[in-house]
Amino acid sequence: MFTLRVDAETVARTRFSPSLAAESLAWLKLAAGPARHPVFGDPGPLARASLTHPDVALLLELLPRTGEVYTPDLLTPQPGTAARHHDLLDEQIARIEATPQDDLEEQVLSHTQAHWGRPLPVRARRVAESGSMPRRLANGLARFWREALAEDWAGLQPVVERDITHRARAIAGHGVGAVLGSLHPSIGWAGDAITLAMPFDGEVDVTGRELVLAPGVLSWPGTSIQVDVPGQVVLCYPAHGIGTGGAHEPGRLAPVVGAARAALLTDLETARSTAELATRTGYAAGTVSYHLTALHRAGLVSKVRDGRYVLYRRTPQAVVLLEGA
Repeated sequence: MFTLRVDAETVARTRFSPSLAAESLAWLKLAAGPARHPVFGDPGPLARASLTHPDVALLLELLPRTGEVYTPDLLTPQPGTAARHHDLLDEQIARIEATPQDDLEEQVLSHTQAHWGRPLPVRARRVAESGSMPRRLANGLARFWREALAEDWAGLQPVVERDITHRARAIAGHGVGAVLGSLHPSIGWAGDAITLAMPFDGEVDVTGRELVLAPGVLSWPGTSIQVDVPGQVVLCYPAHGIGTGGAHEPGRLAPVVGAARAALLTDLETARSTAELATRTGYAAGTVSYHLTALHRAGLVSKVRDGRYVLYRRTPQAVVLLEGA
């Protein structure tokens, strides 16, 4: 169990804001591995292609491997208060670039060794010691966002905003403490402390600090806490309403887009070919192709070529539509 000791000032300074840096790193990690997001599926060829850039690859070398839990907090600075999401990201990128060398070496060289139990890759160590790492990490994050996420974030932003609205209403009706205890089953509220079920134990006194609660979309369904940067506390939790089974029932979406297209969107959590969709849904291949063309024009499905096949999957805009159905 990990415990955050708080006081009235911490509770009074609690606010909500998405961490686009954390969202980017979650998508980056998926792009580099074999796994798919449980709701949003495969990151796609553009995300994977961006991994070849040396600054994006450097970011990846600072992310934990399977079984490891520590991520240097400098990669996900505390979100600011900008109204527009792209301004929030720009602020985080600027904070990464401004990371003091002493803080960088403590997190990247010392903390990774202590938490991972393995040495940092030689290439990353050399960059860290050269003093150029903050600039390169900032460039890598900006590049990955631009190439892999910027175009689709407009479809994900409403999910974040709905979550924050949902939490604000809960605070109005039940108070901040009740909301802190309802963010996720692994997060609890004890009156003077936030408890988190983590694979490690510990206790940190964060009294007097500002607490930022960051709803996660691409990082869903994970939770994380960052406290290494003095004065900062960020708690990332799964955004409300993602992955709920009822929201993905085609019958609820059918009045909006029609039964056939609702069935296709529901089945496109994983990228599939026209032939596979025809077999799974029972529609003729020509019918499936017709509806996929319409869904693609509407921005609800994307398509990529994989060898001999064209694979379709639903876009973030379609996920928002499914969640709201």
